[in-house]
Amino acid sequence: MDSQDRKAYTYALIVVLFWSTIASAFKISLRYSDFLHLTLFGTFVSLFIFFVILVIQNKLILLKNYSTKDYLLSAILGFLNPCLYYLVLLKAYSLLPAQVVQPLNYTWPIILVLLSIPLLKQKMKFQNVLAILISYLGVFVILTRGGISGFGAVNLCGVLLALGSTLIWALYWIFNIKDEQDAVSRLFVNFLFGFVFLLMVILLFSKITMPNIRGLLGAVYIGTFEMGITFVIWLRALKLSKTTAQVSNLIYLAPFLSLVIINFVVGEKILLATIIGLIFIVAGIIMQQYNRKVTSKS
Repeated sequence: MDSQDRKAYTYALIVVLFWSTIASAFKISLRYSDFLHLTLFGTFVSLFIFFVILVIQNKLILLKNYSTKDYLLSAILGFLNPCLYYLVLLKAYSLLPAQVVQPLNYTWPIILVLLSIPLLKQKMKFQNVLAILISYLGVFVILTRGGISGFGAVNLCGVLLALGSTLIWALYWIFNIKDEQDAVSRLFVNFLFGFVFLLMVILLFSKITMPNIRGLLGAVYIGTFEMGITFVIWLRALKLSKTTAQVSNLIYLAPFLSLVIINFVVGEKILLATIIGLIFIVAGIIMQQYNRKVTSKS
């Protein structure tokens, strides 16, 4: 492994480590701030980070190249993420244990495959169906806690929101394919629109209030390490790596490491059903990715 590969793996592991803490950060921050303000202030922090990066990289000038169509697409993307996605996801975290929301939210690649059929005209094969069934068997195990009687202990609204967040995130990535602008400038414009939409939502349904210091610290952490700089570091890791797949595979460590952190930091006792369910979910996603590679080669 040469120095470039080592840098790529180092950057990727840093991102995986931070993303593994986010479920716990969500849950703890929601103790001190409601989901509306946590999303608003977290988005503001990430927007500021993207602006600083653009200044440092001397890329602000790229915004002049945006056409009306580009800004319209960024408005759509900004509405999906960060506005709608994080509002739905954080509301789910406020209703459910972190060990339930985190694995459910991780099923978005499966939703992406399903949406790609009508939106991207991709074909569904038996292997794809099998992978989807395996992942959602994992969802079933988590929601039932290993037994049918476990359904009664789960907040149905929270479950629908957690699964709904996967639909929003998958739609975001499908629309994102059409955006050919620089990655950081694109994120900045998306989050600028998202921040405006969030302001409108709060002014319509609540009022803007300043969270206490713990709530603000939570928003800063989430805005920095969930929405903000980690995306830039991840892109850097992918760019440095000779084989994107090898670095990308490290992301599968995140949900399992996240359960460990949830246990020790949030104080949730991780159920065996959660671990088994997550294994099924990840196995289905890996199978889906493998099938896609085989199909692209053939």
